[in-house]
Amino acid sequence: MRGTIGGRPGDNLTPVDIVEMTAAFGEIIKKGNLTPSIVIGRDGRISGDMILQLCAQTLVAQGFKVFNAGLSTTPTIEMAVKHLKTDAGIIITASHNPVQWNALKLLNHKGEFISAELGQNVIDLAANQQYSFNDVMSLGHIEETPDLIKYHIDEILKLSLVDSESIRTQKYKVVVDCINSTGTISVGPLLEALGCEVILLNSEMTGKFAHNPEPLAQHLEELCNEVVRNKANLGIAVDPDVDRLSFICEDGTLLGEENTLVAIAKYILSVTPGSTVSNLSSTRGLRDVTQAFGNEYFSAAVGEVNVVNKMKEVNAVIGGEGNGGVIYPELHYGRDALVGIAFMLTYMAKNNLKLTEIKSQLPQYFISKNKIELKDGWDVRKAIQGLIEIYSKEEISTIDGLKIDFEDGWVQLRQSNTEPIIRVYSEARDEVRATSLADKIIKQFEGLI
Repeated sequence: MRGTIGGRPGDNLTPVDIVEMTAAFGEIIKKGNLTPSIVIGRDGRISGDMILQLCAQTLVAQGFKVFNAGLSTTPTIEMAVKHLKTDAGIIITASHNPVQWNALKLLNHKGEFISAELGQNVIDLAANQQYSFNDVMSLGHIEETPDLIKYHIDEILKLSLVDSESIRTQKYKVVVDCINSTGTISVGPLLEALGCEVILLNSEMTGKFAHNPEPLAQHLEELCNEVVRNKANLGIAVDPDVDRLSFICEDGTLLGEENTLVAIAKYILSVTPGSTVSNLSSTRGLRDVTQAFGNEYFSAAVGEVNVVNKMKEVNAVIGGEGNGGVIYPELHYGRDALVGIAFMLTYMAKNNLKLTEIKSQLPQYFISKNKIELKDGWDVRKAIQGLIEIYSKEEISTIDGLKIDFEDGWVQLRQSNTEPIIRVYSEARDEVRATSLADKIIKQFEGLI
């Protein structure tokens, strides 16, 4: 439930909208349960505390026991739902969006994102005000629960594929861009527990982001420079809620967020055979690495819940998304930058590899991201069907828009739910081929309109 702060109810994310959505979610979750419980946490955004208080007190009015984690991370709250045995969870974060945005991420009793169907149910109940509040003798209460990040880190350190001793022996120097949010209280302590020398950038949790909070190359120039200046072994960038992960190599170049999952999966598969999953917009590199180990790769529609569902279906040992999202089901079914960091450091330490060496050993691909501006009267379905007929001899997927797999690359067209555009992603071994593939498909699409 995402929007910008301020304005009129229904247009933006206002206190009225927050209370209505929270009450509707609470109505669904309690379902006659006389002692419902929920855990809530937030990232470091300026509006986070305001929204947390509105959510928490609304749920108290519905009789909930509210575990207030305060400043936390998305994967921490996901794990806390099962740890505390609550009926649901709420994370207050707009992830990688700029400072004026915030959102409610809703979790079920498994600590996983709710389904689209349940989300629509929440919206419908809120729109029709089909929720109620308890009488004064049946109000809930808030229990402060500040130690959940420590629990999260402790569980990571217990994982058999995290070799803490090997990491400590290396005494890595690591620079971290905390983007003025909860990376400060999560990534920092994890690295210290692993014996690293830690240099934190943008560590004040003011929510006034030092730069655009999405961990993309164009926003990480400071981090790249500081890795080189400090002669660090690596740099780490996370988004404000610490579920996306990007690495900087020791020479100040980016590993590439598409390579985050591929590199970590390569380590996991080297010691644990099994299938892998990523979404259809992610690099082909994961498929290549998985097949090189003799295992099977599967794709899913874009969206974490879709990736998780496919991972469960095929019993995947590792999965995620090409935006730096790593999902390791032995820990929990959610993107988790912290576990990704522990695995990457283990991979480096056990094999005595620098990040540049790890990068050089990965499949080399380039992804081009483009879009088609839609015009009134365009028959998108007709054009898509025309492309399917043109490329009928290629590998076609319509799970999520249209994806055409060629021998040396792929192109995907996905119509946006929020803008009058079609996103066109393409991938090939080099930029020239990736760009030419996209250009060709875009011209053909427009010719079929």
